[in-house]
Amino acid sequence: MLRLRIITALCMLAVFLPALFFMPPMLFSIATVPLVLAAGWEWSRLAKIRSVAARVGYLLLIVISLFVASYWLGLPDTFDPERAQQLLLVAVGVWAFIFLWIQGYPSSAILWSARPVLGLLGLILLAFTWIAIVTILDYESGQWLLLLAVVIIALADIGGFFAGKYFGKHKLAPIISPGKTWEGFAGGLVLEVILVGSLVWFMFGNVSVIGLWLLVISVALYSVLGDLFVSMIKRHSGVKDSGQLLPGHGGVLDRIDGVMAGLPMFGLILPFTHTF
Repeated sequence: MLRLRIITALCMLAVFLPALFFMPPMLFSIATVPLVLAAGWEWSRLAKIRSVAARVGYLLLIVISLFVASYWLGLPDTFDPERAQQLLLVAVGVWAFIFLWIQGYPSSAILWSARPVLGLLGLILLAFTWIAIVTILDYESGQWLLLLAVVIIALADIGGFFAGKYFGKHKLAPIISPGKTWEGFAGGLVLEVILVGSLVWFMFGNVSVIGLWLLVISVALYSVLGDLFVSMIKRHSGVKDSGQLLPGHGGVLDRIDGVMAGLPMFGLILPFTHTF
């Protein structure tokens, strides 16, 4: 299983990196829409939207939400960063509220488990994820910044997986995700420390150390929040994986759960820490 997981990850990386750096930013943003829709299809299953027609209708709502967001942000001709920041602030606030639901599970399920609520949550969270991608890519070094965001989120996940696998003893959220441990959480943070140290070393004098710490740790913590939230929904829905599209990983949601929470945070605080 681990070997299959690594092979799939390398294949995804082989597609992601050329697309990110060789496509124009706007074209790359458009190219991520099918990924958002694939995640939306899996979310509709978790929300217990059973009929194919209703699930297709749900995807149509996602497309409409992306068009509305694009129009409000001035895309494709222009881009309004102030409006983007407003949306990302709302996204980060929603995720902070979700944290309370995670803490209160299973009692909190009465607040979010209804099909209309869960469907609306998926709609806005996926839209916020896409908006964060567009916002980050609008920067002069947008491709590199988006790559940094993905690396931060990936390191939190990789550190959590391996440290939890070999050293994990104390459960992080036993009711929601019995496999996650505090040792895994610490392992992810260790990798983030190494990342910050490496960036400071290679970019000495061109980066705010305090700003970089704020950026990396905040995004890493939010990525864990996203992971736990999707795990909570899957547990409540009685499924192990959101889908089977990615061998060794499960579905698209299983891979972008941390991205959904981490990218809006990255985009929101980037203007206050962006010195490279």
